[in-house]
Amino acid sequence: MSGPRRSLTLASPDATCAFAQALGHRLSAGDVLLLSGGVGAGKTHFARCLIRALLREPEDVPSPTYTLVQTYPGTPCEIWHADLYRLSDPTEVIELGFTEAFETAIALVEWPDRLGDLAPPGALTLDFTPAEAEDTRHLTLTWSDPRWAAKLQGLTDD
Repeated sequence: MSGPRRSLTLASPDATCAFAQALGHRLSAGDVLLLSGGVGAGKTHFARCLIRALLREPEDVPSPTYTLVQTYPGTPCEIWHADLYRLSDPTEVIELGFTEAFETAIALVEWPDRLGDLAPPGALTLDFTPAEAEDTRHLTLTWSDPRWAAKLQGLTDD
């Protein structure tokens, strides 16, 4: 994805959670976050923290590894969390109703490479990579839609 890029280092799981919560409160219907990185990079931890920050009532936020998609009643709108690792064909995303959620909900997508051409062009990509220090993550954010610059202002090193 071309366009603006911001990088930051999250020094602990708590720092990752704080960033997720702060970003979550700036999201609205139609915002799509594409969470990439290897197994154990911090994608699910980030998603859980963001979702919990937006829930109307506290509830368990399991990984959707086996269900593919979990939905939640968020305060601004519905939240869809998908783990597409086990997806065998991008058309399954359509069958799950996920392409509609890209327009009407906040959507968090782990393993977004499985979307193929169905990845929304206006999404924010968050790429997690483990750092040398234990529990530290490097996070690179990229986007093409100009609205992300305003949503990220003050959250990243501008």
